[in-house]
Parts: sequence; structure tokens; C-alpha cells
Amino acid sequence: MLEVKDINLFYGAAQALRGVSIAAEPGKVTCVLGRNGVGKTSLLRAMVGQYPISSGAIVLDGSDITGLKPYERARKGIGFVPQGREIFPLLTVEENLKTGFGPLKREDRHIPDDVFSLFPVLQSMLGRRGGDLSGGQQQQLAIGRALVMRPKLLLLDEPTEGIQPSIIKDIGRAISYLRNLGNIAIVLVEQYLDFACELGDSFAVMDRGAVKFTCDRSNLDPGEISRQMAL
Repeated sequence: MLEVKDINLFYGAAQALRGVSIAAEPGKVTCVLGRNGVGKTSLLRAMVGQYPISSGAIVLDGSDITGLKPYERARKGIGFVPQGREIFPLLTVEENLKTGFGPLKREDRHIPDDVFSLFPVLQSMLGRRGGDLSGGQQQQLAIGRALVMRPKLLLLDEPTEGIQPSIIKDIGRAISYLRNLGNIAIVLVEQYLDFACELGDSFAVMDRGAVKFTCDRSNLDPGEISRQMAL
């Protein structure tokens, strides 16, 4: 589904990504781990086209999308849940969800039942303003908005950040459900190692803009991943 091939990204003279390569497959969760400031968010934003890369390639479903604009990538099936959620605080929950209609054809512009089955609290708060929700509810709203787009590839940037434990469990169950559908590739950026290890099928640890360690579930060693993240 997704191949990121040896990409480099610069902010002016500063290099943010250094030869990064990762892949994501339908029905699997690829976890990208690392401390703050190592390039995880830059990697996701490069995937969605917000930051243009200087070299390398990004391939989605066999097509090179490196030169496409963000809205064109969204139409190709990339859904993005940014760090900090970035919902519209003055719009209602329903209006926030409907902002996910943008890439869709007119006949597909309805909120899927899955959104409310995964996050029933959203259905009970459709008329409430997004800014009035708790942090955990806003995170569920941000994920729901991405799912409205019917993504082939779902990018999640630290969905557990600042979230109460009960909501973290709900988010974990939602990611497991989406993985088990078998038709969505998921890239999960996380610092919460236990959460990542519970959900992940493959793992990449980043440092200083590069991937320095990889493994998959068959040889998963949480202790070694923790050590790599701490180095």
C-alpha cells in the first residue's frame, strides 16, 4: 500500500529527514517510535504532502505520489490524524466530521456507521462545539473525521498524547478494528511503547531524522526498542 523510499527533507539548511524508508501494508500497523524532535511528525507530514521532500519517493498503491499536493493525496486515500488533533473548535461535532467530505464524490458524502460504532460518544454530541469536548473526545473526533474520508492509508500522530487511560483503550480498540478490516494500512507514530507494542506489526525507531532500528512482531523485544529510544 505505502512505500517511502529513501526520502530526505530539509527546513532551510537544517535536515529533518535523512534517507528514511518505511512501508505499510493493508491490515497491518506500522509503528514509528522515538523521542521528541527526531523527525516522526516531519515524516508523516511529508507523506501527506505538507512538507515537500528534496529527494526520494513516496509510492501509494503502486503510484508515485511524490509530486502530488496534499488535497490530491487525500483524494488518493490518505487520512491524517495530526498531533494535537487540530479540530475546528467553533464548529459542531457534526460539522467537524463533515469536513472529511472534501475528497469524496457527492454520492459518498455521508458519515459511515463505523465512526459512531467505534466512538458512540460522538453521536450523542453531534450538536456540541468541538472546543467544548474533552481532550480525549477531541481525539476521537479527529480520528472519526479521518475515517469519514474512507482512507486506504491512515496516519496517526501520537493519538495517546495527553489522553486519559479509558480513552486510550477506546482508541486502541478502534485501531485494532480498523486493522482487522484488512483493507486499511495504518502508520502509528507513538512514544507510548506499551500501546505501540500491543498494536504494531512492524516497528521503526527514529533518531536524528533517520531510522536506526527496525523489527517486526515475530522478533519483537520491547526492552530493546526501549533501549534504542533512550539512546
